[in-house]
Amino acid sequence: MSTNGHHNAHKLSAAGLLVTLGIIFGDIGTSPLYVLKAIVGDAPIDSSVVMGGISCIFWTLTLQTTFKYVMLTLRADNKGEGGIFSLYTLVKKTKVKWLLFPAIIGGSAILAEGIITPPISVSSAIEGLRMVDSLKHLHTVPIVIVIIVLLFAIQQFGTKSIGKFFGPVMMLWFLMLGILGFSQLSENWSVLKALNPMYGYDLLVKHPGGFWLLGAVFLCTTGAEALYSDLGHCGRENIRISWIFVKLTLILNYFGQGAWLIAHEGQKLDGASPFYTIMPEWFLPVGIGLATVATIVASQALISGSFTLINEAIRLNFWPKAKIKYPSELKGQLYIPSINWLLCVGCIIVVLYFEESSKMEAAYGLTIILGMLMSSRLLTYFMKIKRIWAPFIWSFVVLYLFIEIAFLIAQMEKFTKGGWISLMIAAVLTSVMLIWYYARKIRNRYVEFVKLTDYLPVLEDLSRDLSVPKYATHLVYLTSANNREEIESKIIYSIMQKQPKRADIYWFVHVDVVDEPYRMEYKVCEFIHDDVIRIDFKLGFRVAPRINLMFRKVVEDLVKNKEVDITSRYKSLNKNNIIGDFRFIVIEKFLSYENELPIIEKLILDIHAFLKHLSLSEAKAFGLDTSSVTTEMVPLILAPPKELQMKRIVD
Repeated sequence: MSTNGHHNAHKLSAAGLLVTLGIIFGDIGTSPLYVLKAIVGDAPIDSSVVMGGISCIFWTLTLQTTFKYVMLTLRADNKGEGGIFSLYTLVKKTKVKWLLFPAIIGGSAILAEGIITPPISVSSAIEGLRMVDSLKHLHTVPIVIVIIVLLFAIQQFGTKSIGKFFGPVMMLWFLMLGILGFSQLSENWSVLKALNPMYGYDLLVKHPGGFWLLGAVFLCTTGAEALYSDLGHCGRENIRISWIFVKLTLILNYFGQGAWLIAHEGQKLDGASPFYTIMPEWFLPVGIGLATVATIVASQALISGSFTLINEAIRLNFWPKAKIKYPSELKGQLYIPSINWLLCVGCIIVVLYFEESSKMEAAYGLTIILGMLMSSRLLTYFMKIKRIWAPFIWSFVVLYLFIEIAFLIAQMEKFTKGGWISLMIAAVLTSVMLIWYYARKIRNRYVEFVKLTDYLPVLEDLSRDLSVPKYATHLVYLTSANNREEIESKIIYSIMQKQPKRADIYWFVHVDVVDEPYRMEYKVCEFIHDDVIRIDFKLGFRVAPRINLMFRKVVEDLVKNKEVDITSRYKSLNKNNIIGDFRFIVIEKFLSYENELPIIEKLILDIHAFLKHLSLSEAKAFGLDTSSVTTEMVPLILAPPKELQMKRIVD
């Protein structure tokens, strides 16, 4: 995409603002369903807790969401794209190797929390049905599971048709939040005193057990990381302007709920949600319906974000290759079946395990704060790259270390209440990413490259040697050699020794994943005219490597420019201008038994081999047509055993 086109896609407009409401703010926008309910809990309503709680909510939204994400983090865009992996591609240029860890841990934490977000959002909305007298004892679990299964089932069809409704739905949702909150606030304006941060300070420091309420307060900002991840869909200015409206409606609703709670001081909620209790009885069915749709929109945005995150991880070699589909023409929209159904199963297990949204609240947020801590570390290095004033950077580091570590400590109380589930998932995801990354590093250490120029005369002779049966008119090898003058020794072995492969033209194709998200470029290097050609693709980390299509396009361009002749060299076919056949050779390496490796490296490579067995093959991952692909398995000998001492016995 051109720079101008990209700029226009993100241009500030009424339509852009509406789309932003539908895509960006679903998660953070549905937080009023459960935040104050989690703060008050089962205890009698205490006005000092309510005032302190909404004061903490206001300043958390101001410092964490507005200042850190909307004002600062949105500046860290990679050609218009956001998210923790996009941020990592910007800062890895510093050559600080340990930045890999906050990127992987942060990405894993965001994915792990995605398994709890749809259940808690949908459950909180559906539980509003219990406000109706005849449905007081309604068992909501089956309804929640049906909604979640349907939500994941429609992913394969894309969201092009329903996506256009997201913006208007969320506009109605935020207007409802603001109007309901204002109606309650107008009856008790004194609640606005909670804008004074001293109310929050008194709750956290002076109120018994008040500090641990930070775990519940934190739920108000859980969508902030998603806000940054979806930067590429809407653009910075649309997000910043729409956030003014979103924050206003959120604050009005939180303060309105606070006014209602203070008016009922001393009473218990008994499982009721203050979000629904501030609604007029006649409006309740409409409110529950709109809340349900809003939570589905929020969950949809999070699922799409998970697909994008995994796609980036695959491109950055953090994750095993997976099947990726493109259900619509929308830029960046993709569908990963394996991740979709893994998330679906995870969400169902969460619903069955916790059953109630109040129990999910106890486990929610632990890994999100971990992800935020990691993104703060990366953001610090981004500011260093941009040469931001050093005292500002140090002030940022100190302030957000203090805030986020305080949130993390408060969230640790949730570990035994179910937080261990999301933490365990994050740990597994982190392990998979690190093993996949380091296994590739270990394997690459032992890949042997040779000078291609040394073998050009032999390749030229082989292509003309009629005594060798022709293998294909065009023989295409995928190579990992970054230097175009080099080639893997295994490819030379495959062409010349394993089974001599005569072809009229030998093509070597290399794919280089670059730090820009949507870059698509190629370079052609002709070593021998109409005989040996190398193509280098430079693809962004969000571009799917559909090499079959891309290679065909490059060949068409070369033919059009009369740089290559792809007509079959068989006389009968050449006479009739028939295009020659193309065959791709993919060399898959397996770990040979003939290795003596250190225990840790052997363990990493064994797990990598298991994961590779479960993942997509190289041919399918590169989008190659299976009917024209040959996969050759070659042993990978990393650390050959010591020479065998064998003794010959003579009779």
